[in-house]
Amino acid sequence: MARDHDDRTCESAARGDGPIHGTGGPDGCCEGTRRPSAPCEGAGAPYGPRQGASEPDEPIHGTGGPDGPREGAGAPGGPNGCCEGASAPDGPRQGAREPGGPPMRLERDALGDLPLPGAALYGIHSARARDNFDLGYKKTSMRLIRAIVKVKKAAAITYEKLGAGRAGVYRAVIAACDRALAGEADGMFVVDALQGGAGTSTHMNVNEVLANLALAELGEPFGSYGAVHPIDDVNRGQSTNDVYPTALRIAAIELLRELSGACAELQQSLQEKEREWDGIKKLGRTELMDAVPITLGAEFGAYAQAIARDRWRLYKVEERLRQVNIGGAAVGLPGSAGRKYRFMVIEELRALTGIGLAAAEYPMDITQNNDVFVEASGLMKALAVNLMKLSGDLRLMNSGPHGGLGEIRLAPMQAGSSIMPGKVNPVIPEMAAQAAMRVIANDQAVTMAAAHGEFELNAFLPLIADALLESLSLLSRTVAIFRERCVEPLAPDRERCAALLGASYAFATAYAGELGYDAVSRIIAENGGDSRKIREALAAAAGARKLEFAAGCPPAGAGRQAAGAGRHAAGAGRQIPAISETQAKG
Repeated sequence: MARDHDDRTCESAARGDGPIHGTGGPDGCCEGTRRPSAPCEGAGAPYGPRQGASEPDEPIHGTGGPDGPREGAGAPGGPNGCCEGASAPDGPRQGAREPGGPPMRLERDALGDLPLPGAALYGIHSARARDNFDLGYKKTSMRLIRAIVKVKKAAAITYEKLGAGRAGVYRAVIAACDRALAGEADGMFVVDALQGGAGTSTHMNVNEVLANLALAELGEPFGSYGAVHPIDDVNRGQSTNDVYPTALRIAAIELLRELSGACAELQQSLQEKEREWDGIKKLGRTELMDAVPITLGAEFGAYAQAIARDRWRLYKVEERLRQVNIGGAAVGLPGSAGRKYRFMVIEELRALTGIGLAAAEYPMDITQNNDVFVEASGLMKALAVNLMKLSGDLRLMNSGPHGGLGEIRLAPMQAGSSIMPGKVNPVIPEMAAQAAMRVIANDQAVTMAAAHGEFELNAFLPLIADALLESLSLLSRTVAIFRERCVEPLAPDRERCAALLGASYAFATAYAGELGYDAVSRIIAENGGDSRKIREALAAAAGARKLEFAAGCPPAGAGRQAAGAGRHAAGAGRQIPAISETQAKG
């Protein structure tokens, strides 16, 4: 008898992402099935064997071939194309098909059987995790997935060199890793980013996808784990607790290098504005009130200093991220693979990633503690704070066009109002500020998750990974867009800068040293804040000598000279050298 189905069942079926136990299909078809997410006839491309691979001689768990059941696979089914007897509560029989779809396969774990789409590269562990953590949030970062695949490839190369396993298995796993790194299986990583189990579900998802890709390389049907097993072969000598943290470090370093490069380019753009605008005097402000004269160039030189510090801090944190606990298995102690495997796999990872990874001196520390991720996140928060401050200053200096400061002009990017014609908003600085707020929020998540680890493992590592990698990716793109679409096209309004400076009595501070603070304050009050009258009165009091607050206008290039660490100046043009490959690898 077909079961009543609720809205969730219909929604899940419409989503087409795999089976759920006991959810009946329309017309009582194949209970326990959904329409498969990636129809694929037989085991063909992109997930099947490469051209020239032999077709399996026997059906996939009795499921039959793409054009119908193979000999001995049983009748194609009952009415409406459904499997005969499919209304049984335990789901479809082996060899079942959904109408118009490829055959299903049945996988089994300690909890029981689960039907899967025949073309699915993921297996039973991935399917259970997908359904258990069906938050509708987002899938695990592909940067993390690819880093895990690199760890798997390094392990497979190591085992191939050590002569471990059955002949040909690790060559097939290596080929599977290459296909996954090329993006052929991206749609098969189905687990939500936020999950219980310290990342085990994401790790198992990778193991199963690689196992099935390796089976395709060998011409075996998906799910034939007797030939290539996700755990016994792909995961040989490994644990989520050493693979996942190692992969997270690799993904973080790769993104850190991108972010550091983006910061270097922003720093250079700000320094170019510093040089170009050295001669533009303007009014300095403290607490949004008139202060003393400065130059627009000096102001941008200070911004460059802040970004330079961010760049340096992010570069230095890589040193601590390079220590990995791969080979430490479950709790940071030598696993079944042995010491030789540990050092060989790290050498292979160095070659695959171009990162100077090092075996942790105390692997249990890396397994237990996640403070290095808190450190990296905190440094990104510092960058986010500087971006927010810079964005806010640019918005204020750009304010107007007639009722605000108007000292600079941001490039107009788009219409700013659905009701006010001609209005243009500072949308790029506003975007940058919002991205910075997200990074600051992510830092809080990383902090809380890292603090809630217990004993030898942190169960909340998936949240740390998601928040950290999101912040790295978000900041890299934000810094690049901010530089390209905000800083570089900036233009100063020289006349407006001069007018605001001339209308103020910021010059009065220059007389305080000679006339005294109280005397200057009295002259300002007596002249009602009129800058012309104040200037004349102060000059008269100083014996007709006109004083200027020269200290407020630093000489051209003063800021650049102070920022000399990590870059060089050549005449008027300066270049920030990229971090060399040797430096990056350590």
